[in-house]
Amino acid sequence: MSKVTETVESLAIPILEQLQLELVDIEYVKEGQNWFLRIYVDKDAGVDIEECGLVSEKLSERLDEVDPITHPYFLEVSSPGAERPLKKPEHFQKAVGKNVHVKTYEPIDDEKVFEGKLVSFNGEELTVEYKVKTRVKTITIPMDKVAKARLAVLFS
Repeated sequence: MSKVTETVESLAIPILEQLQLELVDIEYVKEGQNWFLRIYVDKDAGVDIEECGLVSEKLSERLDEVDPITHPYFLEVSSPGAERPLKKPEHFQKAVGKNVHVKTYEPIDDEKVFEGKLVSFNGEELTVEYKVKTRVKTITIPMDKVAKARLAVLFS
């Protein structure tokens, strides 16, 4: 995590706790000529635009006070969407029983991408049940091999 995202996280957490929202992710990226600070928030029932606006307003005030970013940037606060990223252990725990998309750093059983149901997560490994044509297979993936993971919307 970069210094900017660490600072923003420390500023955002108290605001989100007050609003009973969860911090899902923070991105600080340059796209073209512009810098973007993206904050993804959620709660069990989902977030609406008013809540995102309120977080943006309160966080913007704190960012102006602390001023951790010295150049112009765009602040965006939004829901992580239906295919939200899974980054923290608690994200994986909440996703057990749901469909996931997992990419690994290196092949496991000659594959690097797995999409299916997250059957279990024990903090060290996740187990995904997925289909290959008509066969159902199960794979256990060590967390240190996970490059990216997100919830997945599967179409039958």
